Amino acid sequence: MTDTSAKTPGTPELTGQVLLYKNPEPLNLVAHKDLGLKQVERPFGFVDTTHVVPLTVQEFGIAAASMPIIFAPDRRTPLAVMAARSGENTFVGEAGAWEMDAYIPAFIRRYPFVFANDQTNDNLVVCIDTQAEMIGTNPDLPLFDNDQPSEYTKNAMEFLQDFERQRRATEEFSKLLNDMDLLEDKSVTFTPTNPDGSAGEVVKVADYVAVSEDKLNALPAAKFLELKQSGALAGIYAHLVSLLQWQKLVNRAVRNPLVVAANS
Repeated sequence: MTDTSAKTPGTPELTGQVLLYKNPEPLNLVAHKDLGLKQVERPFGFVDTTHVVPLTVQEFGIAAASMPIIFAPDRRTPLAVMAARSGENTFVGEAGAWEMDAYIPAFIRRYPFVFANDQTNDNLVVCIDTQAEMIGTNPDLPLFDNDQPSEYTKNAMEFLQDFERQRRATEEFSKLLNDMDLLEDKSVTFTPTNPDGSAGEVVKVADYVAVSEDKLNALPAAKFLELKQSGALAGIYAHLVSLLQWQKLVNRAVRNPLVVAANS
């Protein structure tokens, strides 16, 4: 994570920190005219040690088939979980490719582009992580074409705009869940198998925050109707279904020498 403050005169005064990004700079023709996207040996290497990333509520339905969706303990905003332990990402293989048929969160797909806040002008600025491995000179997909943003860059900017709209909708979704006090602390555990085949001592894998089914079922009819009319119910049910994916992540951890057997 890095501060996105502008480092040269005449550029916007940016603030904020962004997970995954090393050196995001405001996209600029003069500074970045020779840069673009190039093929790299490990295309998802930038996220191979990241076990959680933010997720928008619009992604819940498709993401639920691949990974658990939880809520951050502090801000209580949605996160996609990609490994049972920090410092890992079980969806990125040794070759640096993403697991086939597994969902890739939009937060990852937008990289190396990102929006940053311009404190001076109170708006969002398109930035590029100039230290991203896939960004360099003699690119396969240039950032600019004849002094104008290339088709690749235009598509990336449209993606950022869509992501920002979804991010704001997710903030409203999260606020609704918090206002209704629907979240609770939970945990995932695994049970090692002893050499004699008996169950070992239960070990906690992770603590997380999720929607409480008991609290959801206990809502007054008017509050439940509010969730339905807001469209939040679909996201809630997708989130609850996604928690079944914890077993898959724990099973993957089983194949690591640190863990020998599992259940959730």
